Amino acid sequence: MIKATAGADDPERCNQAFTVAAAAVASGVDVSLWLTGEASWLAVPGRAAEFSLPHAAPLNDLLDAILAAGRVTVCTQCAARRDLTEADLIKGARIAGAPTFVEEATTPGTQALVY
Repeated sequence: MIKATAGADDPERCNQAFTVAAAAVASGVDVSLWLTGEASWLAVPGRAAEFSLPHAAPLNDLLDAILAAGRVTVCTQCAARRDLTEADLIKGARIAGAPTFVEEATTPGTQALVY
């Protein structure tokens, strides 16, 4: 489980979360990427393609890799504060809240990383 708490406001931290999530998926790990705060915007179509960080893999490529074999969730409150609904999100992304986060985070064998 990886929680991204930054977006364009802190591109290095944001990219680290996506890079680790994509690497984990590529390694066969079951990945759940949670987008909170400004990272929530990256679940909106086209936003990940606009993200740019020198010497880093394109964020939209990382996101595609994560969606191919993992889960992407936008925090309920974060989505509400940005007037986002599931209809506003990329295919495969969902909106869920604290109960779902806690359920996933406390599943035996789960490792949670926060960026």
